Amino acid sequence: MESDGLMRLRDHLLSALALLTRLPVPRHSPAGADSAWAWPLVGGLLGVLAALLAWVLLALAIPSGPVAAAALVLLALLTGALHEDGLSDTADGLLGGRDRARRLEIMKDSRIGSFGALALVLVMLAAWSALEALIAEGRLWGPLIAAAALSRAPMAVVMAALPPARPGGLSASTGRPSSAAAGGAVLAALVLALLVLGSAALAPVLAAALLPALLALAAQRMIGGQTGDILGACQQLAFAAALAVLA
Repeated sequence: MESDGLMRLRDHLLSALALLTRLPVPRHSPAGADSAWAWPLVGGLLGVLAALLAWVLLALAIPSGPVAAAALVLLALLTGALHEDGLSDTADGLLGGRDRARRLEIMKDSRIGSFGALALVLVMLAAWSALEALIAEGRLWGPLIAAAALSRAPMAVVMAALPPARPGGLSASTGRPSSAAAGGAVLAALVLALLVLGSAALAPVLAAALLPALLALAAQRMIGGQTGDILGACQQLAFAAALAVLA
């Protein structure tokens, strides 16, 4: 039984890595949405890698602005810009479509429109400016790790709370996390944030929850549920919001 439990734990962690990153992952039994509890752990790992790059660049006397930009670029490369793409598609679809069918059609289109470009630039600028301020103050590891972990929990919660808006999409094919898996994601994110931030974790926790909640309400009303793009947008908004309140 203990061996089976360890194998399931391994499969969940590897599934989370395979779904959310471009990191090479050994062959395993896919866990699908059941691995949602581990998504904040993956976020924490990505935050560690980005902070490590930033630490090396700072040691080379690189200014905080380029260092913050490099950290964000690495995060995008490690995920294949999965969440950034979701943010731009969500903005194009929700703001550019007049009805549910048209919004979903726009979100499926790989081309980026005006709303998508504007949302991507503004949210990335918010994340960069906040991270640059934190780095300039000597606060790197804790904020970056916490924001990366906290921003993955809303994806699990929104995925569990709302039905897929489109059959056959990434979200629908992955399945819906159970309440236990979504709750596990929240717990994992909270524990990581408390470990690296201590009592300062409260503000970024609230910030990382608020904007995704508002987006989820809008998605439910405008397209009848969630998609992979909506989940990616939740992550990006939560990440930028968490960094902003920490700064």
